This record gives sequence, structure tokens and C-alpha cells, in this order.
Amino acid sequence: MFRLFSLALALWLSAPAVAFSQTLQDILQTHQEEVLKPGRRSVGVVLADLMASGLPQALPFLEAWRDREIVQRDSDGLFFRVLAEGDIVTLADLDTGTELQAPDNELTESRPNGGVRRAIGEVLVQFQLSDPDIGKRQAAVDAIARSMDASQLAPLEASIDGEPDPVLKLAKSRLANMLAALFSDTADARIIAIAALSGDLSVDTRAVLNRLLSTTDAVAETLSADVNLARILKVGVDFTPAEGYGRLVTAELAPPLVSNDDIRAALVANVADAQVVDVPVHALGTDAARWLAYDMLVAGGLASPRVKPQEQIDAVAAHVFYAAYTEPEKRVTDAARSALNAIETKVAISQAADLGLDALSLASIYFLAAIGLAITFGVMGVINMAHGEFIMMGAYTGFVVQQFVPDYTLSILIALPLAFVITFGAGVAMERLVIRYLYHRPLETLLATFGVSIALQQLAKNIFGTQARPLTSPGWLDGAWVLNDVIAISYIRIAIFVLALIFLALILFVLKRTRLGLEVRAVTQNPGMAASMGINPDRINMLTFGFGSGIAGIAGVAIGLYAKVTSEMGADYIVQSFMTVVVGGVGNVWGTLAGASLIGFLQKGIEWLNPSNTLAAQTYMILFIILFIQFRPKGIVALKGRAAAD
Repeated sequence: MFRLFSLALALWLSAPAVAFSQTLQDILQTHQEEVLKPGRRSVGVVLADLMASGLPQALPFLEAWRDREIVQRDSDGLFFRVLAEGDIVTLADLDTGTELQAPDNELTESRPNGGVRRAIGEVLVQFQLSDPDIGKRQAAVDAIARSMDASQLAPLEASIDGEPDPVLKLAKSRLANMLAALFSDTADARIIAIAALSGDLSVDTRAVLNRLLSTTDAVAETLSADVNLARILKVGVDFTPAEGYGRLVTAELAPPLVSNDDIRAALVANVADAQVVDVPVHALGTDAARWLAYDMLVAGGLASPRVKPQEQIDAVAAHVFYAAYTEPEKRVTDAARSALNAIETKVAISQAADLGLDALSLASIYFLAAIGLAITFGVMGVINMAHGEFIMMGAYTGFVVQQFVPDYTLSILIALPLAFVITFGAGVAMERLVIRYLYHRPLETLLATFGVSIALQQLAKNIFGTQARPLTSPGWLDGAWVLNDVIAISYIRIAIFVLALIFLALILFVLKRTRLGLEVRAVTQNPGMAASMGINPDRINMLTFGFGSGIAGIAGVAIGLYAKVTSEMGADYIVQSFMTVVVGGVGNVWGTLAGASLIGFLQKGIEWLNPSNTLAAQTYMILFIILFIQFRPKGIVALKGRAAAD
């Protein structure tokens, strides 16, 4: 019947668009009995005629028939679609759609059973493959992908050339290759289809190839040449000797083992005159006595013989245990294995690349969060525990701007410089009011900045509340850059990476090409000598702290697009920022970049090894960094100059 459907559909697809003199009602009247009381065997003729007709009204009829909305008028035998039920039923003509009414007691309902409805559904899918509505064509492809039935191959292939949408056409071709790999009539056609799938990394393709490579375990005295062998199973490696003998029993190649319960039941069944054979019942108190009595029953033909342990070992050794492919054609399984190996290799490479991109993205986030701290910590030696709160201030600045500027692209462009100005001012105020009085007193500085951190968090809670606030990214940052079914990275992460590169270039320009950068580097390397050359260290410290805080504010806007914006968000990055600065090398931009890269790749690598426990991953990362600092206390890129020796 399915071949009949496929042939009819192929004829329908290839037929020119002409005016049909035959109506849908004419076809239904030819098959009145089959339409009114359809059966799984008889419905095929009706469906084939409907498909071959090419009538556009055949598709809505099939949908209504499947949904049990077709009735026959008793007076003339015509069929209609039910629009509204009641004592007076509203009907629709199947060819013209004209509405009419008829009493309910003058109509007979067609009620196809489950098997008929499935057959109608299969034909509907075939019709929908060439429907003018792309949504219906996509739904038909999805339905075929779910069922993966051999009957859908021919109509799917017939619909490919006429498919106008390139994306859907590619999906149809890919699905046709899957079906052809499973169900084509010849091994050569299946091998060609498998070869076409060898570059597809999707889970669906791997599932099809694994289906072709499915195996069943078997055992035989000798291995038949007709068996499509997957591998030989070894006793002691793939199964225990006891399991091997059990397989022999299941295959009826060895007698079943006799258990103690079986022995006891046989002895009980043969008790006569208080004895079993010639053994008194009172003497059967030990296993040895029961075994002796049982063997006497075996000798008399009254019980099955026991299989001794050595006999079990010999029986297992005398047979071949193997796994055979369920697919009988060896060339097909060889092609499937080759294609699957190639795909798994590409998947492994893609997974490594995807992990690397994730690590690079995380490293760029850590770099943005830490670069401001690297400048202040490197130049001033101040342990600023409030650095994370400057990141938080930048993120909230972006949120506030978006409340007044609904254009998300414009709001981000405004928020970036505004966040710098606000956090620069906050950093300068903090340096003038707190930090300047605590230079060379690291413990007091740490405690003071920690107090400022708590105060800023509470201030943010009082203003914005404890609920996370959205910092919405522009529409052009929605979605992800998808290279294949394995590698995908969101556009927001790409934007953060690009922003990190821009920051790197900007900071290098400021430090290397401007007077402020020259003075900062001079104060960093030797404050006393810089002061003797006319540089005001106090002014440089103020500007440097403000500059580092401003950078943290811009980083907050970028991070807010990716992470939640709350009063505690700074705490999520302060530890990683300090680790980045210390590991990379205090006061060095390149060191910060190296530290961010090391920590980002290290964290992603540990998470990959232990994906279910991110807290453990962070713990292992901190332990690694502690060990790293023991061997390289000045970081990856050590600071040069006299200050480096302090």
C-alpha cells in the first residue's frame, strides 16, 4: 500500500497544473463503502485515488476525515464536512465549501479507527511536503523525522527538486539521506547515502549511523560465514564464565544447571516408603547425601543430570561468543562505521574548539573585570576590595540609561562613556577621602575598602532593591554564531571579546603613547625617582585610581549584558579579578591578559572534567593558582624596574 501511495504522489507532483473535470465528490461516491466504513486494508485504494487526483480539496478532506468530521447524507449518499454539531448540523460542501444544514438524524458519521487514521496521517504528510504553505512543509519534514518510516522516502525525494526554500530543501535532502541509508533497496544506494552523511555532525545523523551499527550478542559452535560480525566476545572480559554458560542455556546449546531447589524438589517427588531409591530420608541431611541420592535418580532416568563445574567450563570453551550487526549487509556496516568514526573525530575537534571559545570568552570577561584593578593595584599597591562594586555601579548605570533611552543600541553607546565618568568620579572621591590616608598600610586599606564595598552594596539595595534588574542587549546581539551542530557562541560573548580587545588597545595606547601613561609607568617603577623628576605622585595616584575605577564601570556595562545585575554582582568577580592580577603579574597589562587567559582556560578545563560541580572546579582552580604562585611569585609577566624588587 505504501508503494501505491508513493507512486500516486510522484504522479501528482509531476503532473501539470490543469483544470480537473473530476470532483472530489465523484471519487468519494466511487468508494462510498470504504469512506463510510474504512478498514486498514481497504483504505489504501481510496487514499491512492485521492493522491493521484491532484485535487486541492483532497488535503482538507483528508484532515477532516482523520479528525472524524466527515458525514454522509442518507437521502443521496453525498459526503460533507461537519462545521457545527447539534440537532441541526451545519455542513460544508467538500468541493465548493458552500454551507448548508441538515437534521442530525439524517446523517451517518464516518468513524475511521486508529489504524486508518494513522494511514491517513501518513498520506497527509506526503501531501504536505509540497504544500504552498512553508509551515506545513516544515511540519511534514518534522513528522517524517520523528517516524523515520521507509514509506516516506519516495515522496520526500520527489519533493526535493521543487522545494523553493533553500534551508528547507537542505533539510529535506539531509533527511532523505538518512532514510536512504536505512531503507534504500540496494546496498550501493545506502552506501552513497551514508557517504553523504559523513560530514554531518548532528545528533540525528549519529543516531541513524548507530542504528545501522546496532548489534546483538549471539553464540554458536562455529562462526557462520553469513554472520555480519561486529566483534568476538571474550570470556572473562565481556562476561563471566557463569554468564557464558547461561547464554549457552538460553540458546539451547547446553543443558540447564540443576539448582539445590531442583534437587530438593526431585527428591521430594520420588520419596517412597520413607526413602529415595535406596537412601533413607533421615540420611539426606547433608548436601553430599542429597547429591548422591539425586545422581541415583539420574541413573534411573528419573531426573536430569547435573552439570559439573568443569563441564560448564568445557562447554563455554567449545563455543564462539560474538556480537553480530543486526544489519546483514557488511558493506553497509563498514561504510557506516567509517562515516561514524569520521564524524566522531570531527565532533571531538569541534568540542575542543567550542571549549576553547568558551574559555576565551570567559577570559575576556575576567580581563575586563581585572584590568582596572591591575592598574590601581600595580601603581598604588592598594588592595581595593570595593573594585567589584565599581563594576556593579557601571552595570546599574546601563540599567538606568535604558529606562530613559528605549533604543537598546543607543542606550549602550550612551551608557559606556557615562559609566566611565560616574565610576571615575567615584574612584577619585574614594581615593581622596579614604585611600590617600592609608598608603603603605595594606591591612587598614583592605579593611577600609571592604567597608566601602559593604556600604555601596547596601546603597544599591536601597535604591534598586534586591531583585535582579535586566540590562537588555540590542537585538543584533541576540542569538549565536553557529559554526556547526557542536560549535556555537553567543553574539554577546563575541561583543565582550571585541570590547576586551578594544580596551587592551586603548590602555596600551594611554600607557605607551601619552604623558599620563609615561608618568604612571614612572611612578609604578620608582615613585621616588619619579617625584625627583617633577612628577606629582599624589596626583598620579588619584588619576590612576579614578582611571582604574572608570574602566571597571565600563566593564560593568559589558558584564551586565551577559550576567545578572544585582547589588552583589561585584562579589562574583572580585576574587577572580585579584587572582588574575596576581597570577598575571602586578601592574602589567600583558600580565593581566595572560592571567585572565590562564584562569579562564583553567576554569573551563576543570569544569569540563567535572561538569556537575562548578564549586569544586573553582576550588581546584584556586589550589592550582596557590601552587603556581609558589613557583612564580611575581606572576607570569614580572614587573621590571626598582619597584619590582620592593
